[in-house]
Amino acid sequence: MRVFMFTKKSILLITCCSIGLFLLLLMLFYDFTSSAATSRSPIFQGNSGEKAVAIEVNVDWGEEYIPAMLEEFKKNQAEVTFFVTGVWAEKNQELVKLIAASGHSLQNHGYKHVHFANLSDSDIKEQIKKAEKIIKDITGHETRYFASPYGEQNKKIMSAVDSINYDLIMWSIDTIDWQKPNPETIVKRVVNQLHNDAIILMHPTEPTVKSLPTLLKSINEQGYKMVKIENIIAPVGVAP
Repeated sequence: MRVFMFTKKSILLITCCSIGLFLLLLMLFYDFTSSAATSRSPIFQGNSGEKAVAIEVNVDWGEEYIPAMLEEFKKNQAEVTFFVTGVWAEKNQELVKLIAASGHSLQNHGYKHVHFANLSDSDIKEQIKKAEKIIKDITGHETRYFASPYGEQNKKIMSAVDSINYDLIMWSIDTIDWQKPNPETIVKRVVNQLHNDAIILMHPTEPTVKSLPTLLKSINEQGYKMVKIENIIAPVGVAP
């Protein structure tokens, strides 16, 4: 009968291999449970199945253009969703009240316009909850949709957003109006890509304001309703 003798070197090797295997299994388990815990994914378009679009206006500056935008939205029977930062809302409370009184939806763009990809899980949630409180204090309404500054989205952001029962909103049509192209370019970027349940991203800029009469008229003429974001997103598992 052969007897195997374990040297100190072999025992050390086996121990290191065992620890390495344990850490690998732990990482795989963490990744699995983290993914399983995140039931939502970023939303790039609605799921209503209706001939409707949602205009998403992200706001951290440009307040001087918003009254004119509201006038054009009113003329064209457009209900719009404004994603505002908490800092901006604090500085422009009367304008926030006017947006709400005009029948539009006010949603969450974080407290500050910062790179959420660089924040910790707790900081992401703090930014969103802080903006939520400010908007609720001004309007009386809670927010439940979040649009991240710079359009950033990754597993960490999605997990944090999901953990506080928010949806992460992206877009399917980008006006790229923050680059301030001519109004005709903004109109073409939208009209050439229109589709059911589209989410159309824009910002308060001068070219955007100038594009709206033609743009909104064209959307109406093509038979699309312009509705708030909550009107084109049905909860998962619920028929629209």
